[in-house]
Amino acid sequence: MTDLLESLRRELGDIVDCSPETLETARADRSGHRSAERPLAVVHARTVDDVQRTMRFASRTGTPVVVRGAGTGLAGAANAGPGELVLSTALMTGILEVRADDLIAVVEPGILNGDLNAQLAAHGLWWAPDPASRDISTVGGNIATGAGGLLCAKYGVVHDAVLGIDLVLADGRMLRLGHRTVKGVTGLDLTSLVIGSEGRLGVVVGATLKLRRLAQGAICTITAMFPTVRDAAAGAAAVTAAGVQPAIMELMDAASLAAVHALLALPSPAPHAAQLTIQTDGPAAREEAAVIGRVLEAAGGVVAITDDPAEGERLLQVRRAMHPAMASLGTTLIEDVAVPRSAMPAMFDEIARIERQHGVSIPTVAHAGDGNLHPNFIFDGDEVPAHIWAAADELFRAAIRLGGTLTGEHGIGMLKSRWLAEELGDDQWQLQRDIVRVFDPQGILNPGKVFLGA
Repeated sequence: MTDLLESLRRELGDIVDCSPETLETARADRSGHRSAERPLAVVHARTVDDVQRTMRFASRTGTPVVVRGAGTGLAGAANAGPGELVLSTALMTGILEVRADDLIAVVEPGILNGDLNAQLAAHGLWWAPDPASRDISTVGGNIATGAGGLLCAKYGVVHDAVLGIDLVLADGRMLRLGHRTVKGVTGLDLTSLVIGSEGRLGVVVGATLKLRRLAQGAICTITAMFPTVRDAAAGAAAVTAAGVQPAIMELMDAASLAAVHALLALPSPAPHAAQLTIQTDGPAAREEAAVIGRVLEAAGGVVAITDDPAEGERLLQVRRAMHPAMASLGTTLIEDVAVPRSAMPAMFDEIARIERQHGVSIPTVAHAGDGNLHPNFIFDGDEVPAHIWAAADELFRAAIRLGGTLTGEHGIGMLKSRWLAEELGDDQWQLQRDIVRVFDPQGILNPGKVFLGA
């Protein structure tokens, strides 16, 4: 390994980092999972050439590579371990082009969501994906996991907002996938294949993003308190059934709401109370908010509506504080299942059953507008205890039974790979493994992630 690192330094120079602090950080993301030991080194790529030279070296020497951005993932997909080289794109933060007339931007993968939209605002534009981690997560990481966020119900997920990807393959070759045009069906859609591939197919070094003009008109924020989380889920389903399309519709159960209120030093909510926080935007925002308010009141909610943007953002900060609130309770396994929106009340029934059966508390928030739930399992220590995995196992299977999926936006990584074949079926699972081998015949990119044994 010493000879390998010396060769790597000769090849790449001062962008190779072997400091203990850096290597220790690269062992973990925000999933609560940590690899067994430290990786070999971290390469801090600044340019596409740095990435290509790193991958040529790795291909020549057979060294496994884990691509990493901000390290904010929640499935262990960017965790690096012994014998592995980390390729960090966090310093590749440029906005290479903005075309307001074509509503596109070309960016490097390390730019943060929040920084990107702050700069696009000067052009009257924005990029719609809005993960709760927008101030710390990168565009490249969003693409790797197929990320979502609070605005998905109206504005779509990353899949809906990326037109093209520049991809460096395992052997260092560059592919330019996709188009700069809104329409384009030439050949197979490899851009969509790469989105959500969690670093298994190549290294994202650039992206052509589909932008939107900043919404005109008011922004209205609605909060509705319900006596139970099932009532709140039913209220959210009623909004969807009413045909109104809010920009944001977030649900917090009693345990998550109480934890956030404690963290932010807010008055304690009523016992068992659950909350919906909904926003409407655009020219019809006020009318849509009034309709939603009536629907929620008919469903048993206590409703408040404001069109003050500052007050609306303050109310949304309660939802955005969920992750730090959970971290204040202990080590958190932040899970991510999705079900059809009409099945959300039934999924909350399943969560309550699993809590009773296993004697655990599972604070849960949901992107109620698209049926994506985030159940949280709290425990002590670095490793997930067996009884927590047993409860999570039942939760995953319940979501699949209800017509749902293991992950709506966080990805499979290393934490959910044992359940992947159950959702996909054996034939599709094997086909996906075969596709990975076409892109990476040596199997050096992010080995052991997503697919067990591959």
